[in-house]
Amino acid sequence: MTTNIILILSCLGSFLIGFVAFWLANKNNLVKDITKKRDESVKIISNAKNKAFKIQKDTEKKAKQYKENQIKKVKEEVSQIRKEIDSKEKDLLNKEASIKEAQLDITKSEARLEVQEKNCEELEKKYFQKESELEIILEDAKTKIESISGLTRDEARDELVASVEDEAKIISARKIKEIENNLYTDAERKAKNIIAMAIQKYAASYTSEKTATVVELPSDDMKGRIIGREGRNIRTIELKTGVDIIIDDTPGIVTVSSHNPLRREIAGRAIKKLLDDGRVHPGRIEEIVEEIEEKLSEELQKLGQDAILELGLSNMHPDLITLVGRMKYRTSYSQNILDHSLEVAQLCGVLAGELGLDPKIAKRAGLLHDIGKAVDHDMEGSHDDIGAELVKKFNEPKEVIEAVELSHSDNPSSLYCLLVQASDAISAARPGARKESYESYVKRVKELEDIASSFNGVDKCFAIQAGREVRVMVQSDKVNDDEATVLSHDIAKKIEDEVSYPGNVKITVVREVRTSAIAN
Repeated sequence: MTTNIILILSCLGSFLIGFVAFWLANKNNLVKDITKKRDESVKIISNAKNKAFKIQKDTEKKAKQYKENQIKKVKEEVSQIRKEIDSKEKDLLNKEASIKEAQLDITKSEARLEVQEKNCEELEKKYFQKESELEIILEDAKTKIESISGLTRDEARDELVASVEDEAKIISARKIKEIENNLYTDAERKAKNIIAMAIQKYAASYTSEKTATVVELPSDDMKGRIIGREGRNIRTIELKTGVDIIIDDTPGIVTVSSHNPLRREIAGRAIKKLLDDGRVHPGRIEEIVEEIEEKLSEELQKLGQDAILELGLSNMHPDLITLVGRMKYRTSYSQNILDHSLEVAQLCGVLAGELGLDPKIAKRAGLLHDIGKAVDHDMEGSHDDIGAELVKKFNEPKEVIEAVELSHSDNPSSLYCLLVQASDAISAARPGARKESYESYVKRVKELEDIASSFNGVDKCFAIQAGREVRVMVQSDKVNDDEATVLSHDIAKKIEDEVSYPGNVKITVVREVRTSAIAN
């Protein structure tokens, strides 16, 4: 028992000693931590005080610098204001001096005016005196004239007025005729010079357009592949493109026929690509035709953009640009309409520059004057009306709309209409620009000769210069000179009503009188 108690007491003593030792050790560590943190706090406070002092110094320095800058700025503004005040004071002094000088001039002018008024009064008195003297002299002269001529005053006046009027009419008629001749000569000369200059400034190559597209084949065996089994391939091509495929005995070619050059182009490209691809069947034909149609649409857009860029134009609707490109695949009298429109646009620009008009407006009107021909048959009406609706739809200028609508009218409403008509005639009349078949040429010439021969008094008639002039020989005993003039106008009017022709047709009536005598 005693041993157990001693053992317990020994354990308790050991525990107490360990606890005390542990407490003492922790107390030392705690004191160290507190001391360390206190030192850190002191250091932080010292750093903060240093930063605050530095910030205060910087702030004071900046404030001082700002104050000095503001003072300097204010001084400069005050100095500038003082300079302006001094300048205005000088101006005022100068104006005062000018006003004083002006007042002196006014005083001098008033003095001169008074002197002139006095002189005028004296001259007026002399005038009235002379006038009274002249009236007396005139009365005496009238009395003497009446007594000598035996005419009264009214009769003499009427006779004098009549003679003066006759003489004035003769002089004025001569003068008017002289002026008209001079104006006509000058106008014709200037017009020829301007037109010649325009033609010289613009020249373009011409490519003859064909009415059918010929596709070359690598061999005649490809004709069978194009036709296909039971003609399925050729029917598919014709159905998708809207053309006629002509396959005959001519070796190495297939002919694509259509009134629409755009469709001919699509069909020709499709056949070439099918031959290169080697796969010719209805499904592949449809794919290639759709692909070519998309590609050709992009090309039309590019053609239109190239055209307006060549002319230096801008701000044109994309759909209208596409229609300009479509003109590449339209022809008139075998003349490519896009090339023709570019010619007309360039000529319009040159003529407008010479006449003091806006060349860009003139070029737009020239380029778009045949835009109605680029539209398919889904729009009804003449190409002038269709073109006017299109350019109006795409918000083109008023001058352009009028020029397109009246490009082939006999009553142009503006100078731009006249420019388009003149440039159109110049482009069409250029040798080689427009071509027609031999049969149609002979038919047109015969129509001209038959119309001229249908009038009374006509002996013979000849169509010359490719049908651009008709020489009419009349019987001198049936047609006099005045009637010959009327006859030429009647023939021209009938040709305008009954014959379709490009450019102009000149009618020349020739009346010959021959006399003979025999000397024995």
